[in-house]
Amino acid sequence: MEHKLFKYMTEFTSLRVEQQQAIMEDIQIKEYKKGTVLLTQEDVPRKCYFVLKGCIRQYSINEEGKEFTSNFYTEDQAIANFNRYKKEKQSEYYLTCLEDCILVVGDLDTEEKMYKKYAGLETMTRKMVEKNLGEVQDEFAEFIATTPEKRFKTLLQKRPELINRVPQYQLASYLGMTPESLSRIKKRVSDGKVM
Repeated sequence: MEHKLFKYMTEFTSLRVEQQQAIMEDIQIKEYKKGTVLLTQEDVPRKCYFVLKGCIRQYSINEEGKEFTSNFYTEDQAIANFNRYKKEKQSEYYLTCLEDCILVVGDLDTEEKMYKKYAGLETMTRKMVEKNLGEVQDEFAEFIATTPEKRFKTLLQKRPELINRVPQYQLASYLGMTPESLSRIKKRVSDGKVM
């Protein structure tokens, strides 16, 4: 798993090998079992994550108890927490492991110390967040401008692994449709009836 981290440090920073190795000694890599809740809507976020292995679902639950899936994080994706700067600081969503996961765990309370100790680490984090934010913006713009069928076909092109890794009702929520609609669309796509 460490080779993935070295890959990111090499791609996003100009840190020397010795600095990269020192960072590797300071970071936490943890394993979590399927079903582990990393964050709830009532929690004050204290951690950020980078997925080395596994799948994490981000979702919220409204007052009526209905769940809304907003993202799935899989290998090589960072889970940043931006709402920690809000006054109430409570999370607006849950993070739950859908599979056994191996994650790099960052402590938000010690983040500044790490950045001061390793200046290139802040650059790497910023570049990764910018890349992730750009992808999210593109996905959101496409999501609101397309039909449910197009959303499903885009998912098949960009993240086909989710089809077999995620329960259908969660995938349907993520795509903004009911599980029944998703079943019909999947059948039409498999039969070649959707263009």
